[in-house]
Amino acid sequence: MSNHEYGRAFGIWRDSAQADWEIYTHHEYVEQMANGTLPEAQFVHYLRQDYVFLIHFSRAWALAAAKAGTLEEMATASATVHALVHVEMPLHIATCAKQGIDKEALEATTELPANLAYTRYVLEAGYSGDFLNLMAALAPCVLGYGAIGARLANVSGPYEAWFKVYGGEEFQTLCRDVGALIDQALVRRLGENWADLPRAAELAHQFKTATRLEQGFWDMALTPPPSDP
Repeated sequence: MSNHEYGRAFGIWRDSAQADWEIYTHHEYVEQMANGTLPEAQFVHYLRQDYVFLIHFSRAWALAAAKAGTLEEMATASATVHALVHVEMPLHIATCAKQGIDKEALEATTELPANLAYTRYVLEAGYSGDFLNLMAALAPCVLGYGAIGARLANVSGPYEAWFKVYGGEEFQTLCRDVGALIDQALVRRLGENWADLPRAAELAHQFKTATRLEQGFWDMALTPPPSDP
């Protein structure tokens, strides 16, 4: 996948955070999933934390709809909320149910510090900043999972379904749409030469910080699961 598969801003932000991006998208957790050595208990541990994460992530995208400057921006943000709440989260529920974890127990999952730090950082970017700040903080999750999925879509083994979801055309289309949304939002607010403005460094820093928080999420996923209900 080229740097600009998901748009110009993604390429610039990814290049500015290259070392952290590589650690995130090639994390030991991801590689263990890819080679089939990840213990199933660790995958379920990750899914439970990710379910809690998605609740707050959905709120952040809803905030993006509220901060949108055009109906097109609002439509993309609201469509993302719909996909998270009505597609991705139900998949987590169904997968965990097969492990004997019902919806009530899933929603009672203890939110771990790395999860809390990441979700609140993203929400704070939206509360205290504007639409662009929020997009820079949201982008590493959506586009990072897209990059991982595109790289490992043909993996076989116990976790191949996970890679196929994020490497599949539906999610890849979402990534391209989000990338285009970010590019258009930057030009609309800052002009064609936005990358030469001082504001560009602020946005790149937020993208990098969120990328580092994604690393922390994977680190958390590798630790032994807590005693959840």
